[in-house]
Amino acid sequence: MFTILNSGALELEMMKKIYKKNKNTWDFLEDSTNFSDVKNRRLGYDFVEILPPEISLQIFCQLDLKSLCNAAVTCQAWNHVIENCDQLWRNHCMTVRTICQKEIDGDRGVGYSWKVTLVRNYRKGYVKKQWLSGRYSNILSSTELPAKSMYPLDAETWGEILEAELER
Repeated sequence: MFTILNSGALELEMMKKIYKKNKNTWDFLEDSTNFSDVKNRRLGYDFVEILPPEISLQIFCQLDLKSLCNAAVTCQAWNHVIENCDQLWRNHCMTVRTICQKEIDGDRGVGYSWKVTLVRNYRKGYVKKQWLSGRYSNILSSTELPAKSMYPLDAETWGEILEAELER
């Protein structure tokens, strides 16, 4: 990521320019005299503290939903970034929207954030997708249903599921 330069002063100036936006990083850079000191001290910092917020958000945007949720409970700094950026949840919510369009659009219309909308509809979307795909087509009794196969669905959703079953 960094090119090692011959002069310690040039290295320090380069690092200061790269990290000048972040106060925590600036503090340890001011005391450093060469690149190896900066590099060794930098190992104790996480990328959210070191990188500009836009870069941290780009990294978090690459995570799948489970990883994003795990990252949110990793530490307070990560939680703050993830919880305060509604856009991180948008792509995951749009994935659920392919199954629960009416519900997602309704929640967004009411003014719910992307995260709240996702939380409200994720389980329903999963269950509905399983039913529509025929996952439970050959079940003969309620005792054969897996524990997480049910969710309160409205009559219209059950109608969609019934139509899909009749077409099979």
